[in-house]
Amino acid sequence: MRTPLVLAAAALFTVLPSPALAFPEDTGSDGVDYPRGGEGPEGSEIAFEFQDPRISESSGIAPSLLHEDVWWTHNDSGEHLSEVYAVDGGGRTLATVTLNLERRDWEAVSVTEDPDGTPAVLVADIGDNFDGGWPDVSVYRFPEPEALADTVVDPQVFTFTYEDGGRDAESLMVDPRDGRMYVVSKEFSGGLYAAPETLEAGSVHVLERIDSAPLFATDAAFSPDGSRYVIRTYWGATVYDATGGVPGSSLGAFDLPESDQGEAIAFTPDGTALMAGTEGPNAPVWRVPLEERYLAEDPPVREVATEESPAGEDGTVEPETRGALPFIVGGAAVAALVITAIVLLARRG
Repeated sequence: MRTPLVLAAAALFTVLPSPALAFPEDTGSDGVDYPRGGEGPEGSEIAFEFQDPRISESSGIAPSLLHEDVWWTHNDSGEHLSEVYAVDGGGRTLATVTLNLERRDWEAVSVTEDPDGTPAVLVADIGDNFDGGWPDVSVYRFPEPEALADTVVDPQVFTFTYEDGGRDAESLMVDPRDGRMYVVSKEFSGGLYAAPETLEAGSVHVLERIDSAPLFATDAAFSPDGSRYVIRTYWGATVYDATGGVPGSSLGAFDLPESDQGEAIAFTPDGTALMAGTEGPNAPVWRVPLEERYLAEDPPVREVATEESPAGEDGTVEPETRGALPFIVGGAAVAALVITAIVLLARRG
């Protein structure tokens, strides 16, 4: 279904004025030049490729807190099972955790510590291809397995509604300092939403908008110490200083390596790089090093920021902003609307 959309886009661009070609690179009200995608920062390289054919639409990624060089991921919406996969640093599946519930549109995963210090995996069922048509969204939580083996779990279910009406979202991040959840909506006037400080499984909670966010956010994550967080889009990433709390202040934005449909982002366990994933069979996960300015405790004021087991044939292993709404005028506005329609239609296709 994407081929006709690409042809339609090409036809429309032939009649658009040249200013439209500047989209999506634009400067937000915070002075940040939001990126348009490219080669990524110097030193970016493919860390691994998913080898499991079941992982065909990886939509989130998060590092394990219990197992070294292990990453959790899951599929997007579509005809997929309710499964979360533990993958090693070579892209091989070590374990499959099946959640004993029906999935709707899984979009993000995070691993954090429960109040008692037990590592837990959170899966965000927050996607909404009907532009806010769902009355509520959910986050599922289960203890991270101490032994990596296939298993079935009954997760805790946390239900949420938005204070300003339903919307699509693909980003969940959890502050490791206090365990508070944040959701970033995926839209032009994207928003950063905070969950209540305390949650009760089985109850309905309200997500409160606390800041704006970059357009078309597809994932977000905190650094291991919580002093930074990142919001990614299809094209790039924006890093924020959260030393004083959330929302944080933007430290700048940069391109991520070009991909078919960039959906996932996470900090490495040492906090010095990002792991950026995309959808598709055997999709690559990039390691993207962070420049020193994104790691400094006192960043300068910037006005503008421009263990392996043999794998089977099926790729499995036997068990062992501050963002801002861009202000676009003239031809750029037309291009933005065209690209929005194409992205959303292609995303649903």
